[in-house]
Amino acid sequence: MLRLGLPTLSLLLAPLLAGPAHGLHVSQRTFTIDYNQDCFLKDGQRFRYISGSIHYHRIPSFYWKDRLLKMKMAGLNAIQMYVPWNFHEPLPGQYQFSDDHDVGHFIKLAQELGLLVILRPGPYICAEWDMGGLPAWLLEKESIVLRSSDPDYLAAVDKWLGVLLPKMKPLLYQNGGPIITVQVENEYGSYFACDYDYLRFLQKLFRHHLGDDVILFTTDGSSKGFLKCGALQGLYATVDFGPGVNITAAFLNQRSVEPRGPLVNSEFYTGWLDHWGQPHSTVSIEAVTSSLHDILALGANVNLYMFIGGTNFAYWNGANTPYAAQPTSYDYDAPLSEAGDLTEKYFAVRDVIRKFEQVPEGPIPPSTPKFAYGRVALTQLKTVEEALSILSPSGPVKSLYPLTFVQVKQYFGFVLYRTTLPQNCSTPTPLWVPLYGVRDRAYVSVNGVPQGILERNNVTTLNISGGAGATLDLLVENMGRVNYGRFNNDFKGLIANLTLDNRVLTDWLIFPLNTDEAVRSHLGCQGGCRHGHRANAAPPRSADFTSPAFYVGNFSIPSGIPDLPQDTFIQFSGWTKGQVWINGFNLGRYWPARGPQKTLFVPKHILTVSAPNTITVLELERAPCSGARHEQCTVELVDQPVISTSVTYTHFSVRPPRQTPWPHYG
Repeated sequence: MLRLGLPTLSLLLAPLLAGPAHGLHVSQRTFTIDYNQDCFLKDGQRFRYISGSIHYHRIPSFYWKDRLLKMKMAGLNAIQMYVPWNFHEPLPGQYQFSDDHDVGHFIKLAQELGLLVILRPGPYICAEWDMGGLPAWLLEKESIVLRSSDPDYLAAVDKWLGVLLPKMKPLLYQNGGPIITVQVENEYGSYFACDYDYLRFLQKLFRHHLGDDVILFTTDGSSKGFLKCGALQGLYATVDFGPGVNITAAFLNQRSVEPRGPLVNSEFYTGWLDHWGQPHSTVSIEAVTSSLHDILALGANVNLYMFIGGTNFAYWNGANTPYAAQPTSYDYDAPLSEAGDLTEKYFAVRDVIRKFEQVPEGPIPPSTPKFAYGRVALTQLKTVEEALSILSPSGPVKSLYPLTFVQVKQYFGFVLYRTTLPQNCSTPTPLWVPLYGVRDRAYVSVNGVPQGILERNNVTTLNISGGAGATLDLLVENMGRVNYGRFNNDFKGLIANLTLDNRVLTDWLIFPLNTDEAVRSHLGCQGGCRHGHRANAAPPRSADFTSPAFYVGNFSIPSGIPDLPQDTFIQFSGWTKGQVWINGFNLGRYWPARGPQKTLFVPKHILTVSAPNTITVLELERAPCSGARHEQCTVELVDQPVISTSVTYTHFSVRPPRQTPWPHYG
């Protein structure tokens, strides 16, 4: 790979190792920009940060310290973190800031370990997170223009930041905390609105809550086109780019809007994101370390995105357009794996950093041990249809035409739409929905017999069979909202009318499904529900599908073995697509039939040795067993992840929109 020479820019020469300013009075703690020396000043001294991105919302709080300490021992002096609005305000005015949502504790933990913090509180974050961190309830105003001066959007942002930012103010560096800089919005130059009034509104709001001393910054792709709408006077403009980019050209574009001040790459990509149905993305170690070396040789500040990716537990993954949902794993081919394991890339990055900075002495925390608990037999508990009264205890919403998820106040997971066939369909009859009318997958059945699947931008017509008056069910799955680009207003459910043989279907019963609560209640089967079906009552099935159904099984961890439980991975050989819970904890989606991800990470803190551990699976398409013959389905708990085949990048052009994967240049 071509190694770049040093450009003739005014650059940093002697960066210092970051650490807590012990012995300094709070009023003496300062973090500023020196425009004469083109650098940051920490407590009046030249400073350069080498940071890594970590998302606390993708890592159980049980493991926060382990991951942060490994980052510290790699030679990082700072971390960069997002705050996802929807993670903390799932419903309007209902805030969550405890346990895994305790962002303040996470920041304080970083400070205890001697790490500074670069805060990116949004309100939009992208991050391959559902709706880019914006809460879905914003869409209750259907015409809302997100990330703009829309009055309803601004009012919601004003209220949210009025809750979050006062919690952050005591954690600013000048107030004794670790936060050195705060980003306003995120990659706004990539958004269609180009609304400077919106950026000015945010700037004023951040200043109001955080004061005038903190450095506020923006981040955009390293081309002038992105910087045009992303930069704003009074907010320090930084850029992002990955390995192989012409570093001199990228930083010259930053200089076009910031003629003086520190050079900053806010997102230097150590890997890349995945989508269901596409190969796992990896970035070669040589590509990462070579470009990182050149960036550091320039004296530039850099943040490695990601240093550890983590997991999209439950329903938190995002999606890109044309619609492609991201998988449960957010491994990102980062220096620390999804499970927090040390990788070859970790040590290679550490070796580069130590050429420029003092790396902490002492042992690096080891990779956490994994345990293969083996196969677990599952039996069918109930179909979704059989469990409907438990899944939707308040009953259905009645509507002449289908309603969206937001209209029935169901923001994640599943909604069942039900009507009756208005005519006899003794021969296969086309059921049709306009392109993108299903958001995102609909599992269709007639009188409980599966008919097939409608899929957002792939399958819009099915031939179905059934008599007049038969029950037509569509179990619709929200696969994750678009997180990047102009289509963040990603409504879910049936967003268009369905037609049967050119006849619009009406008179719908719409059931919002609370799957998490139903699983926690064992679907109403404590002490009296027999698993499976009678031999003469097989679950309805077609040639290609079984009815969406819950399966359950248990496994015990011997209490006499030291150091158990340990982390593990759950594998779904023979299963097709669905959701999985262990002891009521929603691990996320599995889809081995499409890949690339084949296993899901199971952190040890959700397991127990005091009682059997319960695995609950909602299989949506086809289970590998038949309840009629009482065959057992099995999952397997293994000690190695399987993320399947990869596509490896060694050189990137300037970062394109996330809609398209980066090209591979041999």
